[in-house]
Amino acid sequence: MKKAVVLLSGGIDSSTTLAIARSEGYSCYALSFDYSQRHRKELDSARKVAEALGVERHLVIRFDLREIGGSALTDEIEVPKQGAPGAERSTAEQGSSIPVTYVPARNTLFLSFGLAWAEVLGAGEIFIGANAVDYSGYPDCRPEYLSAFERMANLATRASVEGERVFRIQAPLLYLTKGEIIRRGTELGLDYSLTWSCYDPTAEGRPCLRCDSCLFREKGFAEAGLEDPLLRTSREG
Repeated sequence: MKKAVVLLSGGIDSSTTLAIARSEGYSCYALSFDYSQRHRKELDSARKVAEALGVERHLVIRFDLREIGGSALTDEIEVPKQGAPGAERSTAEQGSSIPVTYVPARNTLFLSFGLAWAEVLGAGEIFIGANAVDYSGYPDCRPEYLSAFERMANLATRASVEGERVFRIQAPLLYLTKGEIIRRGTELGLDYSLTWSCYDPTAEGRPCLRCDSCLFREKGFAEAGLEDPLLRTSREG
């Protein structure tokens, strides 16, 4: 089988991307990151999704981006919430500017690790759940960024320079709405109760329901005409 490295955060987009790669016949190697993020709970979801979808191996790379900071996810910066006093961005403003939840160079770091593992595995494909429609405006989710990284990957590796392999960055969700993504994952049998989106979980480990990521998730399930199974299980718990 063709091998692929799939970046897996445990969220809706990366989990759907893994389901798509698997449906296309790839032997999948899932790669997650513990970078001391505020929402490390997502790693539990990544593990559950990887197990449910039967990856060949699930590797978790650990490094501490709190040493660098500069993001509400890796520093003592408050995560913006809808309706919160002094909140920087309303629902209408989402996507119009780069929010404080942007983590400096995160996808560049993630893709670089993915590229290194792909070269060792003999894989030519690196899948990422980047989306340029329903997202928070992060610059490293744009198609021009992904194209630039792909060009760099084929300049910077022994496998490509020696003509052994051409690396491709696959972003199958790039132009889909969140509702379309959820419908696609549902068609593939993905259990979204295993996934996690919230940037700032409550002390009880429940979604806050007011951060950008929670709001995009809510919007996506509403557009798909489906109930969010994570919220159902949270209520039952």
